Amino acid sequence: MKSSKEIRQDFIDFFKNKGHKEVKSAPVIPQKDPTLLFTNAGMNQFKSIFLGKEEPIAERVVDYQKCIRVSGKHNDLEEVGRDTYHHTFFEMLGNWSFGDYYKKEAIQYAWELLTEIWELSQDRLWATVYKDDDEAAELWSKVTDIEKDRILRFGEKDNFWEMGDTGPCGPCSEVHIYIGNEPANQTAQKVNADDPEYIELWNLVFIQYNRDRDGELNPLPVKHVDTGAGLERLVAVLQGERSNYATDLFMPIINKISALTGVEYSEKDGTAHRVIADHMRMLSVSLADGALPSNEGRGYVLRRVLRRASRYARILEVHEPVLYKLVDVVAEVLGAAYPEIIDRKKHIKKVIKVEEESFGKTLDRGLEVFHQYKDEVEAAGKKVIPGKKVFKLYDTYGFPVDLTNLLAEEEGLEIDEQGFEKQMQKQREQARQEGGFYSDYNEDLDWQSLTEGEDSEFVGYEQEKINAQIRKFARDDEGVKIVLDRTPFYAESGGEVGDTGFIYNKNLKIRIKNAIRVNQSIIHSGRILEGEIANPKVIAEIDSEKNNSIRANHTATHLLHAALREVLGDHVTQAGSLVDASHLRFDLTHYEKMSQKELDKVEDIVNAKIRENIKLEVEHKAYDEAREEGAMALFGEKYDDVVRVVTVEDFSQELCGGKHAERTGDLGLFKITMETSVASGVRRIEAVTGKQAFELLRQDEKIINELEEATKTPRDKFLQEFQKLSEQIKDLQKKTKELEAKNWEARLDEIINNAKKIDGISLIAQEVPDKEIDDLKEIADIVRKKIDTGIGVLVSAREGKPGLVVVISDKAREKYELKAGDIALELGKILGGGGGGRPHMATAGGSHPDKIQAMLDQLPKIIKSKL
Repeated sequence: MKSSKEIRQDFIDFFKNKGHKEVKSAPVIPQKDPTLLFTNAGMNQFKSIFLGKEEPIAERVVDYQKCIRVSGKHNDLEEVGRDTYHHTFFEMLGNWSFGDYYKKEAIQYAWELLTEIWELSQDRLWATVYKDDDEAAELWSKVTDIEKDRILRFGEKDNFWEMGDTGPCGPCSEVHIYIGNEPANQTAQKVNADDPEYIELWNLVFIQYNRDRDGELNPLPVKHVDTGAGLERLVAVLQGERSNYATDLFMPIINKISALTGVEYSEKDGTAHRVIADHMRMLSVSLADGALPSNEGRGYVLRRVLRRASRYARILEVHEPVLYKLVDVVAEVLGAAYPEIIDRKKHIKKVIKVEEESFGKTLDRGLEVFHQYKDEVEAAGKKVIPGKKVFKLYDTYGFPVDLTNLLAEEEGLEIDEQGFEKQMQKQREQARQEGGFYSDYNEDLDWQSLTEGEDSEFVGYEQEKINAQIRKFARDDEGVKIVLDRTPFYAESGGEVGDTGFIYNKNLKIRIKNAIRVNQSIIHSGRILEGEIANPKVIAEIDSEKNNSIRANHTATHLLHAALREVLGDHVTQAGSLVDASHLRFDLTHYEKMSQKELDKVEDIVNAKIRENIKLEVEHKAYDEAREEGAMALFGEKYDDVVRVVTVEDFSQELCGGKHAERTGDLGLFKITMETSVASGVRRIEAVTGKQAFELLRQDEKIINELEEATKTPRDKFLQEFQKLSEQIKDLQKKTKELEAKNWEARLDEIINNAKKIDGISLIAQEVPDKEIDDLKEIADIVRKKIDTGIGVLVSAREGKPGLVVVISDKAREKYELKAGDIALELGKILGGGGGGRPHMATAGGSHPDKIQAMLDQLPKIIKSKL
């Protein structure tokens, strides 16, 4: 029986022998497509080739692509684990022809690999074609030995592929296989009919049309082939399994889950095992590619998936973090194909563990909130939990909708799924907007061509000012966009901002504010200051001072990266960066706040390397060779076969396409200005170099001098003096509180004497202006001690938010079995919030200070209902 690793390699080797070039999988974080949160198909990285905006690196290509489907149209999340074939993460095997071979070879190759290399029984295979694609139907009969009655025709729903409402499209031909136990009883009616015994193995897409805005199909001048075969299904078939989860892509993970939980796996009762195994594959791949859990964009999706897996771990009676312990086995299963999982194993484990610990606390709070919502629905005499409440549980507490539905059913209630979906749609739209980080660029510009030929040769590593020719230009609301034959302007990439400067000749002057790369072209964005574009011959000149600062700051990120690994450990990797002329920002994988001692040490190391004035070496090497030598690669980047390597002696070596200083001494000085947290397991450092660093020191010196003058205190005594002042302030605040307490104690005697009586219980209800909840609790504690049999309610509004404290004397609690928490909850609802606490003292808060009087008016009635 072939392993999944062998099957994956079989596919690659087969097509390499057919003249295909192997390309690496793109990251699951799309780099140039704001319409996608995740790479969800094999064709994503080739989209611009199909659109005619980019030249392919080869006419024949083969790959295996990491894909994730958890949001939008392609959303398999809620189905995962319930059946044998839905997944959030999957691998798509693909072979591609960009204007080379077409239907004949694509069909031949697929049939040869399936029946001759993998020896699948022809008697179980079916071929489908588009209803009008006579060419494909004839080729199946002509170039393969499939039986004619096993070639079926279907309509657009099943056998016509489109990228979108407009654009490249074409018929497709699919290979299906029957996996049932009665091959003699196969029937054509069950193909493409969602029958679990007839599954699609391979889709061959023939891109031969362009659909225009009127819906018309126009033949393309160049035809392409785009095929996709899901690895998980292929492996299941070739390993003789009915379930994808029974293969070696999942069983090692499932076995580890059983070992960690003590719960054996069975296909019948194994939903939790399947969910966890699937989600851990998706999380490991995403985190390895640089995604991080958060409350927006794709980070929001990751957090939902992680929490869904964590909830299923609880179903297996595991209440402590456990998911992170599965990362090692995921790396064993997928690491050979995707070595970044192995490289970033420590980071992946730590992020998942931190999230698990956080959700452990959140889940318990979420259950409390669910029961609060349940009580509200029942108190109103209703049976349906509103969609907004269901979404709140999903969004804030990570409750999958199926969990909320299950809890509701147990209480004899239902959930408003339609209302929940409305909230989800809003969230999806927000996530889509948050997920797009590709530079804003209008692809529908009206370009005017001035000269013909190749464009966008980048010469900015060596030159700041060159003679160039305008290839084309376009106007938009922002000004003008220009493409040159060659340019010194660096296009924003890898965290480094695009260059600014001027494009000019004697009749024209354009200020360039940015440069971006769109497909293979560098687009210069700017405004015309003088003249009009006519003569294509221009001078392109970048801002030299800014350029030198950007170079220095970029080199500083490399020195900082190496220094951080030296001080904190080799778990540190770059998780993001920003390099501009004024400062640098560096995100690193680390799990706790850096101490001042650690920050000082990092600064010392970087500045020591600056003083050594080391010359940087820049080389081009084969990717595999550079990685073997230890060159650092960045999260989520896809590298070509040949890469640019930037080396600082034996201290730092990174794959990098950015601009750098010639020598470390060019940085002058390095100074860290900030260290903070940006996400679970990710810290952020901001720093300055050179002129900006010296200016910062000058500003600090000025402030210190002014403080010395104002306080008449030498700088070496500042801390001692400030500590002394702080203690004095605390002492004054304490005395003020004591005086206020004495004043209230005197006033409370009068208030208690005039208290309302409700069936023998004294009720003290008082609004106290502008008090924190802790201050209210101190006053309320005095009330509780002074009243014999009574209830006290103190309420205050501070900064537009009301808060209250409820106290009950011991005699009142014992005699009437009253609980302060129950009363606080009801009062909090009137104020637009909630509440709770201990039986003798509880607190509540809300968002409607204008409801305080209404709450006080209803208070006697509420107390009476509790007696």
